[in-house]
Amino acid sequence: MTLPAFLLGLLIASLYGALFHFWRGGGPGRLFFYLVLSWAGFWGGHFLGVWRGWAFAPLGPLDLGWATLGAVVLLLIGYWLSLVEVGRE
Repeated sequence: MTLPAFLLGLLIASLYGALFHFWRGGGPGRLFFYLVLSWAGFWGGHFLGVWRGWAFAPLGPLDLGWATLGAVVLLLIGYWLSLVEVGRE
């Protein structure tokens, strides 16, 4: 993977995290949380697609389709898990 492809992937994943934060709201901590989830899901989805040899909406060396799917799935799972509140007794 080339440096420009990595930077483009990082930019796209950051956009996904920022758009999710815009949609769901929250403070700076939530923004950082969504960005990290988006980065992890994006690169996880990309490398899963490359590892399995699946091509879904490739953009140069990036497998943008699987990367986007990975970012969205991890953002939704992370958001759902973050809704859990710990009760005190």
